[in-house]
Amino acid sequence: MTTQATQVTAGNPRMSKIFNLTATDNQWDGNVLTDSISSQSIGILIPNTPISYAAAEYEAGGMAWRLQNAQTLLVKSRGFANASGLDCFASQQITPVTVGQNDILTVYPVPVAGVGETNNLAWIQTSKSTELFTAMAATDNASKAMTSAVNSQSLGDLFFGSVLQRIWVQVQDGAALNYVDIVDEMGGVVMTLQGGKRGAMAGSKSNQYNLYAVNLGIAIGKGWSIRVNASSV
Repeated sequence: MTTQATQVTAGNPRMSKIFNLTATDNQWDGNVLTDSISSQSIGILIPNTPISYAAAEYEAGGMAWRLQNAQTLLVKSRGFANASGLDCFASQQITPVTVGQNDILTVYPVPVAGVGETNNLAWIQTSKSTELFTAMAATDNASKAMTSAVNSQSLGDLFFGSVLQRIWVQVQDGAALNYVDIVDEMGGVVMTLQGGKRGAMAGSKSNQYNLYAVNLGIAIGKGWSIRVNASSV
């Protein structure tokens, strides 16, 4: 299994702390970041502290992050990282949350795929919950179904009966997102959402995502799926 250097700087207008880890690609398990000075997790280091931004970085490919209670597994905040050196303070603001004593920062990095392929991540928010979906080694310009990073379930299996509200997608460095589409149990396309390329320079817009679609209202049926179509060049 491959690894890469990851880092999250979390803070508020009065302070910040840097958390890092050489993380294993393609998994959440074991990828708990600790403080760069004391090697403590975020909940132990700064309990009861509000944070309003999270500057997350990875080495190459892509990465999702989350702030989670280690005991209840409740996720308080989540998002995508940008490649190292492409931070933008304005776009790394998050909805303010208070760090609990049992909270941990975890990451899900992915490497760059092989020639003619892309690795892809998507946060899917519904009226039920928000989950990370992936599509690894997707062939260029060919649609591939995304499944839950935790249990490999499809959109319809995991979210049947709920309402799709928001989708934000990150494809690997340098790749372009052609589109994502929502497909029903008969193979019919319910909705298509076009994407593009992420920013590739410091301060450019959308360094973290290739698509950010909000205010959706699609009732998800059994057997439905979400597909990604991207190009590595």
